[in-house]
Formats: sequence, C-alpha cells, structure tokens
Amino acid sequence: MNTDIPQPFFDGHNDLLLNLWLHHGDDPAEAFYAGLVGQLDYPRMRRGGFAGGLFAVFVPPAAYLTNMRLRGSIRDETDCAPLAISAAQIEILHTLAQDSQGRARICRSVDDIEYCLRNNVLAMVLHLEGAQSLDTDLLLLDQFYQQGLRSIGPFWNEQNQFGSGVKGDFPGSPDTGPGMTPAGKALIEVCNQKRILIDLSHMNEKAFWQMAELSDAPLVATHSNAHTICPQPRNLTDMQLAAIAASDGLVGVNFGTAFLRGDGKHDGGTPITDIVKHLCYLIDRIGEDRVGFGSDFDGVNVPDALGDVAGMPRLLEAMTRAGINDALREKLAWRNWLRVLMRTWGG
Repeated sequence: MNTDIPQPFFDGHNDLLLNLWLHHGDDPAEAFYAGLVGQLDYPRMRRGGFAGGLFAVFVPPAAYLTNMRLRGSIRDETDCAPLAISAAQIEILHTLAQDSQGRARICRSVDDIEYCLRNNVLAMVLHLEGAQSLDTDLLLLDQFYQQGLRSIGPFWNEQNQFGSGVKGDFPGSPDTGPGMTPAGKALIEVCNQKRILIDLSHMNEKAFWQMAELSDAPLVATHSNAHTICPQPRNLTDMQLAAIAASDGLVGVNFGTAFLRGDGKHDGGTPITDIVKHLCYLIDRIGEDRVGFGSDFDGVNVPDALGDVAGMPRLLEAMTRAGINDALREKLAWRNWLRVLMRTWGG
C-alpha cells in the first residue's frame, strides 16, 4: 500500500461525472485535474486519501434537466435523452483516464484496483445509477460492460422499465411501491452471469427482497445508512441488514446529512460523529467485515465539518476517537470493499 497519501480509502459512490457533464462537458479532464467547484476533484482527492471508488453514471429526473437547460448548463435538448446522458458520462470517465498521464485508471477487476492502490493511481470503477438508459433486451449492457461497467443500481427514486425505486417522505418506510418488473428480474439474472455488482441502495423494500431471492451474489448497498437511526425511506431496516449480513455483503455509509440525522434535515451543522454513529451501528449489526464508505460526494449535502473529500482525515480522526483501532479503520477504509468486490466479480 502506497503511503504517499493520507490513509487511503475506497468509496462506494460519488456523482463526479454528473458534475463534470453539467458544467465541464467540453474540458472535463482539465477541470478535474486542475480543480473545480463541488466536493471532488483530483487535487482534493489526493489530499483526502481518496484512492478509488465507484463512479456513478446518473441520468437526472426530467424536472432537474429542464431547470439546468434554463440555467444554461445544458445547451441542447437532444443531449438529454437517457442514453445520450449515460454515453456522455461514460466518455467523460474514459477521458479522465486517457488524459491522466498515468494518474488514473478504469478498473475492471480487483487486480486492477490493487495495482492502483500499490502505485498511487486513482482507481475508477464504472457504475450505473438507474438503468433507464438500457434496453429491456439488454443489448446495450454488453456494450457498457466492454466500456468498463462493473456495477449497476437498477433504479434511482423514479420508476423505470426495470421496476420502482424508493420514493417517499421522511420519516418513512422503504416499502414505497411495487418491486421489479419481469425485465428487472432478467437484468438481475444477466448481471449475476456477468458478475456485475447489483446495488441495493435505491431499491424499495419489495425489490430488495426480490433481489435477495433472485441473486447469488453478496447483497451490497453502496451508499445507504441505518433506518433505525435515521428513518429515511432509503435507509436500511434491521431486517434488511440481517439479509445483507447473511449474504456476506456490504453497506457503504452515506455521508449525506439527511441520511444521517434522526430528524432527516439537510443541515450542514450535523456533527461528523453522526457518520461514525452509523458506522458503529452497522458494525454491531452486520459485522466489521461488511461495512465501508459510500460518501455520495457531489450528490448530497455533507456535514460542514467534513466539507469535501479533502476533509476525510477529520472523519478518520473521529473514528479513532470513537475507539476504532487501526486494523478496523483499514477494513472500513478499503479492505472490506475489495473483499466484497472479489466475492462478486471473482478473481
């Protein structure tokens, strides 16, 4: 493990590609490597210890896209079709790797990630958050796979051709609607065959339990928290956590304040120790080998005390003050993610 950066960590979720697509579509690599507005860029990743993670390709809802067109961030309405957005963000990830001068790499295996960790190279795994850009015949899935796709969240909050995500008010149950369609069940089967990780984080309760029955892979929620502490519909109940533990899966803790706080508020004054509370609760429930980080940087409001990715050493210090020793901190930071990816992807 390279020690030229702070405690390295591997992260289960970020929305950097959306930020770059909206604001730096003409020069994403230049913006990323020089520094940009938001919670992530290459200089701050190095300062914070960000060694790699799952980089989400995300198609925003129609109302958001309309607002961004009015603000001038999107110039051409034809660029707003789900497939066009997904293709553009995948191209951005490839551009970040191609223009990195060896500083970043798209990873398709655990061996690739381990190489990056040893050599201080940013490890980027392509993740699809919401599969509405895929056809139900799954012909595009092969194309995306060839481009590096190794992780899929079939739904976001909205319904698509594969099923329904979690959509409900705080406080609330994750049981917010119908689960998977037949096409969604077929998607799970094909992802299992290809050993693509399937993300539970935006599945409603019916879809979650369908997934638990259908899939032969570890159950993984890349960026979710404990419903008992914060009853957001998208957080995980104790019964869901028990199923994740039984599958030897993993939960990546989301840093968004609305997923941390007992009152569900988007409040920057949320103490950084609230992240630690969820980490500790999950460790108690599912075991110290099944918990990691799933920051949701560039997608959520995080505690002011954390700020952005450069603030990660402050979170690690808070974990130490809470009694998390060096060995456990290393598991939470990256070892647990590599373990579950190896179990999911194979060697």
